[in-house]
Amino acid sequence: MPDNTAVPGSDIKPWARPEPQGYLFKNANVVDVKAGKIIENSIVITRQGKIQSVSSSLPEPLPTDLTVIDCDGRYLCPGLFDAHVHLCAVPGFSDLSKAFGNPNDVHLLRQPYTAAQMLHRGFTNIRDCGGAQLALKQAIDEGVFPGPRIFISGHALSQFGGHGDLRSAHDNTGCCGGTHNNNHLGRMCNGVPECMAAVREEIRCGADFIKIMGSGGVASPTDRLEHLQFTDSEIQAMVECANNAGTFVTAHAYTVKAIRHCIDNGVKGIEHGNFVDPPTAKMMAHKGVYLTPTLIAYAQMASERWRGYLPPESQSKNSQVLKSGLEALKVASEAGVTMCYGSDLLGPLGSAQTQEFALRSQVLKPLEILRSATINPAKMMGCEDSIGQIKEGFHADVVVLSKNPLKDVTIFDQPEEHVLAVMKEGRVYKSRWSTLAEDSEIPVRVKYN
Repeated sequence: MPDNTAVPGSDIKPWARPEPQGYLFKNANVVDVKAGKIIENSIVITRQGKIQSVSSSLPEPLPTDLTVIDCDGRYLCPGLFDAHVHLCAVPGFSDLSKAFGNPNDVHLLRQPYTAAQMLHRGFTNIRDCGGAQLALKQAIDEGVFPGPRIFISGHALSQFGGHGDLRSAHDNTGCCGGTHNNNHLGRMCNGVPECMAAVREEIRCGADFIKIMGSGGVASPTDRLEHLQFTDSEIQAMVECANNAGTFVTAHAYTVKAIRHCIDNGVKGIEHGNFVDPPTAKMMAHKGVYLTPTLIAYAQMASERWRGYLPPESQSKNSQVLKSGLEALKVASEAGVTMCYGSDLLGPLGSAQTQEFALRSQVLKPLEILRSATINPAKMMGCEDSIGQIKEGFHADVVVLSKNPLKDVTIFDQPEEHVLAVMKEGRVYKSRWSTLAEDSEIPVRVKYN
């Protein structure tokens, strides 16, 4: 007799997994990030990787095919979303120059480790803003490696001498558009035809959105923070190509002039934005432009722990953006700009990913910060109906917490104590709570012909 329980396609893809088991969480406090409240004493049922129901009473009769978990007042929070990471900037190197410029095999084989660590911190979604490629995204989607759901930009697009160009002032290699010199972050393009071709190439290679470099940056060696990058016509051409493919362009930009330059030419997202002023913030809110600040990156690079990690030409630039970052958060919040959570940590600094919560807490309330790490980036990526909430029909991306994050959102920075378990699409990938076993610990019954 044939085995009808076999996983479809398992002969072709032996890593294919059966559907996740179902759970019934009772006595749970559900964090409703959209309404900004706690739904107490809830019953949450997950089946086939989705949230089947959120209710106030146990179903009758009680299902026998579900694993019952008594939360005893613990909190169920939607999985987190870090909207600015660079998976290709892997740990293992002593200075920033080597975080991006290393052989392809080296960084590619380390990315699954970095992705798994992010998932274990509670991030079930990440948006890679330059470097991660389709093969890794697909491998995680198919279960080859554990990791967050990834939205990729492919290579970030940069003009020559821009923030995505990692060559020194004395390096004259590279005379045409494309990637080169082990630069996994960026693709160089100059002029409208090359810019259009670059967008179309990234879309062809699986990009979910397009990232461009609209101003100078901290980590790039030859540009200044106040530099404008790309012309009006170049940005407009890239925006048009992205729109034609059903997606959008986001831009690395620090100064008011650069932010306005990008927005005036059709960009829908701003990364960093550390020098934004009130009039520009109001314009962003009016046009529905998303802002993704990344304060923890500058704080870490300025810390004593990482002294010497930044090259000298980047240290002074880092000091500038760090000083203005918190004020920019306040300005954007008061203007009503929709903000997303971003870390932008490179190499070994990635272990501080959750410390962005504490930085933002200096000027923002817990609910606003939590929304920036859940429903806001979900909406930005067009997935507001499937991720970012614990709600019927959504993916079962759940973080079990020991305390209420609406009172203290910094608890995410102490995962060993407060992040008790992380579930993505109905599978428990990390558990620090004896009541809930990790998926790998759950016995699997295998039938043989």
